[in-house]
Amino acid sequence: MTAVKTKAGPKAGATAGPKAQGRRRLRYAGTVALFLLPSAIPLTLFTLVPMAASLWTSLHEWNLIQPMTWVGLGNYAELLGDAETRAAFWHTLYFIAGYLPLVYAGGLGLAVLLNRAMKGRDLFRAIYFLPVITSWVVVALMWKWLLNPATGLVNQALSLIGVAGPGWWTDPVWAMPSVILASAWKDLGFVMIILLAGLQAIPKEYHEAARVDGAGGLRRFRYVTLPLLSPSTFFVIVISLINGFQVFDQVHVMTGGGPAGATQVVVEQIYDLTFRYGRAGMASALSWLLFAVVLIVTVVQVRAQRRWVNYG
Repeated sequence: MTAVKTKAGPKAGATAGPKAQGRRRLRYAGTVALFLLPSAIPLTLFTLVPMAASLWTSLHEWNLIQPMTWVGLGNYAELLGDAETRAAFWHTLYFIAGYLPLVYAGGLGLAVLLNRAMKGRDLFRAIYFLPVITSWVVVALMWKWLLNPATGLVNQALSLIGVAGPGWWTDPVWAMPSVILASAWKDLGFVMIILLAGLQAIPKEYHEAARVDGAGGLRRFRYVTLPLLSPSTFFVIVISLINGFQVFDQVHVMTGGGPAGATQVVVEQIYDLTFRYGRAGMASALSWLLFAVVLIVTVVQVRAQRRWVNYG
């Protein structure tokens, strides 16, 4: 028999030519862009464009009325050598150092408590979460009234047990603790919800195995609960630090940066530079310095979380 040789043609489903591939990729990119437009347009108009405008403004001297004057990096150099700017960053760090442990410990305590079977648990969750959805202005005004040195309920309650209450937000020593207390109270519910979700995601088998091995409640909490809760803890720490660096509303309402500049945080200084002193270029430069600090801190946290966050 004679073998019949046939010329091999293109296989079915073979890769199309470069032009066809290019058209398919273009159509795919167009489809993706079409679906992204509803979010991309407001993101561009209200986030990216203002950021670019702020960066451009930071390179100028501008009082919001007269034309801009180019100064290059002069605003940044002035801020880096300014004592008030350094003080504002220290005050912000002071706020974070007091706020973060307080809000985490309080939120964790509430989460552990509400993770147990108890009557009215859902009602308590809603009550503790209510301050989170309340306006910062309302919360700050309420705490300013509660901590009023003369007529506030806190000092009146302290007087009943023979303790003379401090000056709170009118005293340079107690002004920042007053802001920290109000801030932690408002954000307890948010931290509680995040940590409660993390607690409920921990398999019960781990606790049962530890109990069988003779571990008590505290040892189970330390060696089982906390390590498996580390992803939720990491999220809470990152979000709380970012919010802490941007603290403004409660400071502006309760103290206005006073008394004697004791609560002058970075964002409060940005506000004052823009609207009180008419130095929008300087304020924009300070905004970008704050952005750089927050970015560096966040990157360090993301890298460091590999050492202590357990994703199970």
